[in-house]
Amino acid sequence: MEQVSGVTAEGPLAREGGPEGAAPWPLSERPGFLARRMHQIHVSLFAERCADFRVTPLQYSLLSLLRQLREADQTTIAEAVALDRTTTTGALKRLAARGLVDRTTSPTDRRAQICRLTAAGEALHGAMEAAAREAHARTVEALSEADQAHLIRLLRQVVSAHDDRKGEADLG
Repeated sequence: MEQVSGVTAEGPLAREGGPEGAAPWPLSERPGFLARRMHQIHVSLFAERCADFRVTPLQYSLLSLLRQLREADQTTIAEAVALDRTTTTGALKRLAARGLVDRTTSPTDRRAQICRLTAAGEALHGAMEAAAREAHARTVEALSEADQAHLIRLLRQVVSAHDDRKGEADLG
């Protein structure tokens, strides 16, 4: 059996005997459930801290990415935030409608939209950065600083191992 960091495919999450003989599997032991709850908690904290800015966590990620890159096409942005192009484009259009992002047609590819922060987008991002950082800090405040750093390392390891899985899953 292949082992990754001490966990096999039959590791701590597997149950004996398959579905019929399986031991109970409480939600509190399921990584997917816990990841979803942590996300819900973070979104709630972000909404509390950043409500005055009328920016979602996704929009804040887009503003942060554009602040870092200065400009990028929508496909590059979608890949960087691990979302499908349609969702990313919709969020960028909403930011553009508020005057926070400038979208222009690429001079080299008429199908591509190049995005960059406007002065208003730069100012809004700067104004809300402390509140957004506080929301992130509150999300993990129950952990010691060492455990927070360890959690980030573990999350990055899981994300990196599944980096090919970007965008929304088609469950229908």
